[in-house]
Amino acid sequence: MSTLEAIVLGIVQGITEFLPISSTAHLRIVPAFVGWEDPGAEFTAVTQMGTMAAVVIYFRKDLWRIARAWSASLTDKSRRGELDARMGWYIGLGTIPIAVFGLAFQDQIETGARSLYLMGVTLILLGLVLLYAEKVGKRDRPIESIGRRDAIAVGFAQACALVPGVSRSGATITAGLFLGFDRESAARYSFLLSVPAVVLSGAFEGLAIATGEAKVDVGTGAVITATLFAFIAGYATIAFLLRFLTTHTTKVFVAYRVALGALVIILVSAGAIS
Repeated sequence: MSTLEAIVLGIVQGITEFLPISSTAHLRIVPAFVGWEDPGAEFTAVTQMGTMAAVVIYFRKDLWRIARAWSASLTDKSRRGELDARMGWYIGLGTIPIAVFGLAFQDQIETGARSLYLMGVTLILLGLVLLYAEKVGKRDRPIESIGRRDAIAVGFAQACALVPGVSRSGATITAGLFLGFDRESAARYSFLLSVPAVVLSGAFEGLAIATGEAKVDVGTGAVITATLFAFIAGYATIAFLLRFLTTHTTKVFVAYRVALGALVIILVSAGAIS
């Protein structure tokens, strides 16, 4: 992988990881459009460490409060009702589904699930589901009202993002809207929930690249470059999206998903990309 490819794909990863448009699909579609090789699922997982770092730094105060409150609640039952303590438990609970399904379907995710046709279809389908969530969601719940059932529901939605094209942030924000959360709260919990999932995925695939077991070898330098640019683009995207969702709907992302998905399906069917 050239330096230019690494920079472009790193920026693509950083922008699309947090927007509800699927980073995995874009890291497969963009190379197909410009004639580059598929960087592979391992590359995607490791560059997500850059966007994870962006989340950790952006939400560092929130995460520190959550970690402290959760740790205290392990021995002090009176603190388990505090929001930060509950968030710690709920983030852990919401991570279980994606960890279980990720291990169970690892081979399918890294091979057959990277079909461009499948990604085109899932881009469209999740876009329409997100549009429906915008229509029926009450959007009157703040993040302070989150409960155990919410954490489980959003956790299973996050697991659906193992299918490329679904979008982890798209699935979790959609679930949050269905549960009645306002857009900013749904996005904020989506970002916080991403931390353990991305760390586990990135560490697992990073080990595969380091030991030479990765199915696609793009080079350590390219991975580092892409991860750095993913961090920069990701941090800027988090700040943008949280501001954007306070006054706008997600319909622009729905339109983009449907248009891109339709274009991918047409080009694959015509044999223009493969």
